[in-house]
Amino acid sequence: MIHTVFDLMASAIAFQTIKWTQAWRPPATEPAAFRPAYAVTLVIGAVLGAYTLGTLNLWLSGLAGLGRSILGALCSAILAIEAFKAATGIKGSTGLIFVPGFTVAVVIGRIGCFLSGLPDNTYGTPTSLPWGHDFGDGIPRHPVQLYESGAMALFLAYALTALARRDPFFHRNGFYLMAGFYAVERFGLEFLKPYAPLLGPFNLFHLATTALLAYALTMIFRKSHV
Repeated sequence: MIHTVFDLMASAIAFQTIKWTQAWRPPATEPAAFRPAYAVTLVIGAVLGAYTLGTLNLWLSGLAGLGRSILGALCSAILAIEAFKAATGIKGSTGLIFVPGFTVAVVIGRIGCFLSGLPDNTYGTPTSLPWGHDFGDGIPRHPVQLYESGAMALFLAYALTALARRDPFFHRNGFYLMAGFYAVERFGLEFLKPYAPLLGPFNLFHLATTALLAYALTMIFRKSHV
């Protein structure tokens, strides 16, 4: 119930943030994100990715049930939208307006994960650090959910500052900067989670974040050479 409340809160605030960013965006920003077909493609891609990657990670870790992953939602939504853009001839980035909304959704959503405790399957590995949190099983663990919430709050502050200044580099690459930052912080935090390794010391989310970072760097590189 706690997780559901925070998910609803995160979705509502993210939606309002996207609307606000739409009004605040640079006039030259590609308006394709407001086409109905674009929105449907985005939602379908995000939902499929969230449940596919989240459930697969639980299965690989020997845990039953359906899982959801914001990383899976982001990666799958990107794949869906890039395919949509290629099919419809849309050029350039269409993701700038989603940057503050996605970021604030992670900030709020991860607090919900933290408050949901062990059943959420997003807790960290045991730690002896003074801020280790006992979720009820007597074992202090890394509060990785709060680590991620704090990291994305820092990026949100940067993004809002860059938008306020109408920073041209951020306007061209804001979505890719967000995706790259998210990939890096998630890659690091995955070492503090008890998920099963898939390739050496790396779990499924390590591989997904590596692909996400490669995408972000590639797109920024292409933008700088147009």
